Order: sequence, then C-alpha cells, then structure tokens
Amino acid sequence: MLADARLIGSELATNSFVSGSPPLVLCVDRRSLTGGGLEIEITVTDGGCPRPAPVPTTAPDEQAESGRGLFIVDALADAWSLTTGTNGSRAWCRLTHRPCCSSASA
Repeated sequence: MLADARLIGSELATNSFVSGSPPLVLCVDRRSLTGGGLEIEITVTDGGCPRPAPVPTTAPDEQAESGRGLFIVDALADAWSLTTGTNGSRAWCRLTHRPCCSSASA
C-alpha cells in the first residue's frame, strides 16, 4: 500500500508540475482505522492551468512516453477525483488497507 501511495503521489505531483502553475502543494494524510488498517489520502493542488487538459478515456499507445498517470491512479486508488480550472486544480485520492483476516478465539 505504501508503494502504491508513493507512486500515486508522484504521478499526481508530476501532472500538476507539467500542466499546472505555481504554487504546487502536495498533502498526505495518514489515519489508523478502528479495528486495524490504514487509510491514506493524497491531495495535490496547484494554481491552475490556462487550458485544462482533457481527462484521457483510453490508455495511451504502448510506445507512448506519457499519459498513463491517471490510469495508474484509477487502478490503485479506492477513490479519486480531479478538478481542473484556470484558477486552480485539485487531484485527490484515498487508499484504504484493512486487515484481511481476523482470528476469532472461542
């Protein structure tokens, strides 16, 4: 999960750096869940972009050097959103890890 969070954070920050304008702000919040588990929220904001890039609906060509970032976020995050505009952009996602097994004692 932490490797996924690092990858998503990198992808969102890179998108913001390439497409947005200053200031770029990356926030990572980590919460322990009741009963075990962990939740991580990642938010990246920037000053916006003059021409918001369209959100891709199809994966890029296998040889393409870019264009996979949001597909990676979609595949790894439990929930995510992207809002772009000329006055500011915000990308947000949540990853949740819950223990897979609990041992019950009788």
